[in-house]
Amino acid sequence: MPYTVVSFHAHPDDEALLTAGTLARAAAAGHRVVLVVATRGEAGLAASAMGTGNALAERRTAELMRSARALGCARVECLGYADSGMADAPSGAEHSFARAGTEEAAQRLAKILLKEEADALTIYDPAGGYGHPDHVKVHHVGIRAAELAVTPVVLEATVDRGLLQRALRVVSRIPGIPADFAPARFADAYTASEALTHRIDVRRFTRQKRAAMAAHASQASADSGDRTLAVLLKLPFPVFRWALGREWYVERGRPPGGPLLDDLFATLREAK
Repeated sequence: MPYTVVSFHAHPDDEALLTAGTLARAAAAGHRVVLVVATRGEAGLAASAMGTGNALAERRTAELMRSARALGCARVECLGYADSGMADAPSGAEHSFARAGTEEAAQRLAKILLKEEADALTIYDPAGGYGHPDHVKVHHVGIRAAELAVTPVVLEATVDRGLLQRALRVVSRIPGIPADFAPARFADAYTASEALTHRIDVRRFTRQKRAAMAAHASQASADSGDRTLAVLLKLPFPVFRWALGREWYVERGRPPGGPLLDDLFATLREAK
């Protein structure tokens, strides 16, 4: 039976990092995949040659559409909020997503959920992964929107913190790796291993995931040097597949502790 999943993100490129393989796998299986972003990412870090403000927003929107095509998404929507910028470098925009009313933003997302008759919604964990204000807002807005639309399954896209820490301890020893990969930076980020409910195997879809990441060229570098996307895209494909071939979720309402599920729609199938 085909299902509809709405994947809600803060900025263009966020979908490529945490959920791209899952979305590509769902689309390939015949499910409807709808991608929603809160902002167009105009405050994102990018090399000055990529432009700023509206010019950067237009570039990132075009990149988002290329990413969505690579993943097989059926629809892409933007809620129209301003990018809030990082916690230590806020954009100060009057209509930034982080400063928006949760109820008002949730109403906008709920309209999409209702129109799509969404079976599942992906959001972020309570920490917004690594604490970006817009990512934290995605968590709260997504939960409320699912309540309003009575969307049955809500999954928090995240990363296995224990596995991430082990990987970063290895990667951080490689010469030239940016400070973004320092293990200490992620000591409290994402989700503890024991709290996870899903580990989705996306190894067969890592080419689509890599294509989605490559679509976001503006976010691969800044004037200060390469960013996370660029480093990941430089990995040889077998290493990329090994490192990024699984994606993790916490399903709200499902007790953790059991075997990790490899089916985004397991709860819906169990209810049949």
